[in-house]
Amino acid sequence: MNNNIFPCLWYDGDAKESADFYCTVFSGKITADTPMVVNIEIFGQKLMLLNGGPHFTKNASVSFMVICETEDEVQKYWDHLTDGGIVLMELGEYPWSKKYGWVRDKFGVTWQVYLSENNDLEQKIIPTLMFIHQKNGKAMKAMEFYTNIFPDSKIGSILKYGDGIGNETHEIPENIQHAHFEINGYSFFCMDNSYDHQFDFNEGISMVVMTDNQEQTDHYWNNLITNGGRESMCGWLKDQFGFSWQIVPKRLIELMNDSDQEKAHKVVISMMKMRKIIIQDLENAYNS
Repeated sequence: MNNNIFPCLWYDGDAKESADFYCTVFSGKITADTPMVVNIEIFGQKLMLLNGGPHFTKNASVSFMVICETEDEVQKYWDHLTDGGIVLMELGEYPWSKKYGWVRDKFGVTWQVYLSENNDLEQKIIPTLMFIHQKNGKAMKAMEFYTNIFPDSKIGSILKYGDGIGNETHEIPENIQHAHFEINGYSFFCMDNSYDHQFDFNEGISMVVMTDNQEQTDHYWNNLITNGGRESMCGWLKDQFGFSWQIVPKRLIELMNDSDQEKAHKVVISMMKMRKIIIQDLENAYNS
């Protein structure tokens, strides 16, 4: 499992409460606990929970597919996640799964709980990107874009609406109903959807990419913002599809966690002024 890539969920003060909840639901553990950032590990996968304030809310444009091996497992997660949540698709039998349901939990995170017949993926929780509004029909383009930028990447199975599994909708036959791709060994699913949802990609759910050096940082940053992406602050950016990424050098985390509080604070102040993270400038601030 590649834990250099992982999701970041945005909260307004309740990250710790949410972390405790997910660790209970999925038998996970908290690996870092600070007022701003809580990291958890579930099924060997890292998730970052960020207390960023009221600016962004999570929505179903990015949901998390939970791959289950038994009906009991599906039921167990479903019972927890629906507690205080909102059911988006009832738990039941569908053309693609004997037991499946879609729910928005009480913290605003959306989960698809799925009984898999023949799962050859070792990753248990898989972020699922929904391409909607003016991005509907661009899931294939996005998969090609991402897999060209990251090493150890591939496009896996693709099911188009025209392939006829449970498509009683008005979707374009060429568009993607469900597809799998990997970047740097980390699995994603994606889909096109023509429904006029009242949400879209935002900073509420982003992907963090941890980098080893400036060369890697530059590569991901410079490529992800091509063709209409946008730089944001503190290592954040939006790609051409409006999806948010954080490109974070591992050295930044080391310096910010330094035992010398004053030096660590200087690093944070320096980082807050940056768009793309420049490691040498962080080192300079640390040594100033």
